[in-house]
Amino acid sequence: MLMGKYPIFQYAFFVNNLDESIEKWAKLMGAGPFFVARHHKTDEFDYRGQKGVEADVSYAFAYCGETQVQLIEQHDDTPSIYRDMFEKGQEGFHHIGTLVSDFHGERQRLLDMGFDIGTELYADDVNAAYFDTRAWNGAFTEIHADPPHILEAFAGWKKAHDKWKPGDALIAAP
Repeated sequence: MLMGKYPIFQYAFFVNNLDESIEKWAKLMGAGPFFVARHHKTDEFDYRGQKGVEADVSYAFAYCGETQVQLIEQHDDTPSIYRDMFEKGQEGFHHIGTLVSDFHGERQRLLDMGFDIGTELYADDVNAAYFDTRAWNGAFTEIHADPPHILEAFAGWKKAHDKWKPGDALIAAP
């Protein structure tokens, strides 16, 4: 599936317990190994126009076949794009992700279509923005820049998945 000219590469799910969800995804779907970023921090963060309002979240990334899956756990009650969809105790599908080579152009295209930016951030030398596209697709839509170091990291995760088998560690060593 394409968004504009960019394919969807990631499906992201908001979960109540990251470690339990990793086990479930590995067992049910064969996703793994997971690359985990606990209590992730950004260099710059904006939630609905408020600079620095950053929730305490942990992420887990893995491949499930050709598709990247992201699991997200929020540890606090700070307003966020996750709490925009899910109250404490709820979980479910949250967003689709696209890798874009023209971040600013794609950002402007979505703004021109009338979508609001829920969150915009800069971390690990990369820009990302989450647009509130729920009225169109029932979820948020993430655009994520695709510099070489990100593409290399994702390729490494995919390679790890291709070698991974049931019984191997669920979480990749850092």
